[in-house]
Amino acid sequence: MSRTFASLRIFNYRCFAIGALASNIGTWMARTAQDWLVLTELTDYSSTALGIVTGLQFLPIPLLAPYAGAITDRMSKVRLLKITQAALALNALALFILVATGTAELWHVYVLAVVQGLAVSFDNPARQTFVNELVPHELVPNAVGLNSASFNSARLFGPALAGIVIGVWGVAPAMAVNAASFGAVLLSLFLIRQHELEFSPPRTGRGTVAEGIAYVRARPDLLLIFLVIFMLGTFGMNFQITMALMATTVYGKGAEEFGLLGSFMAIGTLAGALLAARRGKPRLRVLLGGLGAFSVVTFLAGLSPSYTLFAVLLIPCGLFALTVMTTANSTVQLSTEPQFRGRVMALYTAIFLGGTPLGAPIIGWVGDAFGPRWTLLAGAIACGITFLAVGWFLVSRRHLRARLRWRWPLRLEVWRTKD
Repeated sequence: MSRTFASLRIFNYRCFAIGALASNIGTWMARTAQDWLVLTELTDYSSTALGIVTGLQFLPIPLLAPYAGAITDRMSKVRLLKITQAALALNALALFILVATGTAELWHVYVLAVVQGLAVSFDNPARQTFVNELVPHELVPNAVGLNSASFNSARLFGPALAGIVIGVWGVAPAMAVNAASFGAVLLSLFLIRQHELEFSPPRTGRGTVAEGIAYVRARPDLLLIFLVIFMLGTFGMNFQITMALMATTVYGKGAEEFGLLGSFMAIGTLAGALLAARRGKPRLRVLLGGLGAFSVVTFLAGLSPSYTLFAVLLIPCGLFALTVMTTANSTVQLSTEPQFRGRVMALYTAIFLGGTPLGAPIIGWVGDAFGPRWTLLAGAIACGITFLAVGWFLVSRRHLRARLRWRWPLRLEVWRTKD
């Protein structure tokens, strides 16, 4: 088996990856169907309403994720994932029933978005740190890349499949597929061979949230990465809103064409995930280079005069966004002591996804006030400013770079300048 797919040699990882792939396809179908439901059936193409739904899905994360991280460090991750995945399945089933019976209203979607966020707050840190128990330490970057490849393989097919299903049968069947798909990941969790897991060493201290925050505050390398992923997650990764608006209001397309946009972007994100699986140790220059390239391509996408060019530009958008995300994720996991990993990854999740309740409504308002193209342009400008600021900071503060090289065992020496 090639280096790209090395983690698939391990039964536990292979079993979990197959279940996650099936569930992710359902998730992407549901996201597309939910956006279409809000835009075309529950509102009159209101980007503000869509932004609120997106924001509510992530609202509980910054509030609960730190506590979820403390629980993740204490509790069996298999058991915790069984609970969170079952909760997500029931939430998806409730939305399907409301849509299928014709009783769904906008406030129902709002409430269920919050419930989903509550479950995801505990699911994300458990799922992200679980990879360290599924594979040996040296395969963690490969497994993180393959996890992203699985997620984005589903993104390649899910939105396009949802577009077809919505166009032929309506929104409810797409919701039904999502509810049923959680059975696959739950089955995989029951098939995991617990005696083959790579259990983390016992945590030190009391395992409190405060200890996790103090650990991160003492790590300037982690704070730098957290700043980058906050800006990307808050202002750059709002494609759930931007693609829907561009497809419907700028290019005048229907459900099938809207669904295809998600698949075009997934081509890029899948390529980025596979490259990450081959890359090995993460590097800071790759993270910042990806952020800069993402800013440029997203800005160009916002100016695209045609649907076809917009769809094509979504491919490099996905590639560079995924490059930033996988590099940041691998870096944080590899450089964090195992007994703190659950709490640190929970804070990572809170910062990356927790900015969405702030960014999504703002981006939605920008779309209503200045036009759909500015939902992309504003995000590109915010990420571009972050790239320039962080790059200038690293280049100009040589004493900080020396400190980071000492504290961070990864490849920060690439930023050394010639004397």
